[in-house]
Amino acid sequence: MSRIKVVIHGATGRMGIEVVKAVCADVDLVAVGAVDIVAGGDLALPDDSGTIPFSSDIEDIISRTKPDVMVDFTTHDVTMPAVRSAIRNGVRPVIGTTGQSVQEMNKIAALCRKKGIGAFIAPNFSLGAVLMMHLSKIAAKYFDHAEIIELHHEKKLDSPSGTALATAKDMVEAHDGPFSRIESQKELLAGARGGDYRGVSMHSVRLLGHLAHQEVIFGSLGQTLKIRHDSISRESFMPGVVLAIKEVMKLDKLVIGLGSLLGL
Repeated sequence: MSRIKVVIHGATGRMGIEVVKAVCADVDLVAVGAVDIVAGGDLALPDDSGTIPFSSDIEDIISRTKPDVMVDFTTHDVTMPAVRSAIRNGVRPVIGTTGQSVQEMNKIAALCRKKGIGAFIAPNFSLGAVLMMHLSKIAAKYFDHAEIIELHHEKKLDSPSGTALATAKDMVEAHDGPFSRIESQKELLAGARGGDYRGVSMHSVRLLGHLAHQEVIFGSLGQTLKIRHDSISRESFMPGVVLAIKEVMKLDKLVIGLGSLLGL
């Protein structure tokens, strides 16, 4: 079987650099092109196997390299144009950039149906994080009070994180309705109880020294249940990215969340 040809969109970003390494390290994949706003010339591959075309123009790279899959770790404002270009050219997108609206998700799904190819979006590519979300969804059936604390590096753009928000949505769905949120009788500082997603208080920490961490705390009479996951390096996301690249080749529609690929 021929190797899956991959273009990395956002190739010189923190996640993009790791994706290039992971693609080069997998025998079933081959990096054929890279895209980034700071592009110029060719990009040297980290395994010393040579260089690949490198451009700031996604259409240019797609036409030159004829990839099977585009992996996107960029920013929300540039993701959708790249995804539209990819699907229009028969390239399956694997999207790690968060923040898509329901309307944007629906648009991606419609483009996939029209072209007859698959696409994949995940708020988190860490297998451990996906299991944390799954276990939180299970626990949500049995508790009426829950809070989420997510901690990320100081350069993360959004809060709460896409993972935290997806976790809360899954929990509310499993709980069959909003949680009971305990309010302070006297809030001395506005927002001290965090954001409120249907009764789930959500707290975002942005600090030097962190990468990606999340703790879900459930409370009941005389007990608490804590489910926590820590990513201590960006390598933790790569097995999930590689899995998504391989599985999207089998899809003919948009699939959301790594749990779907894991059968959770």
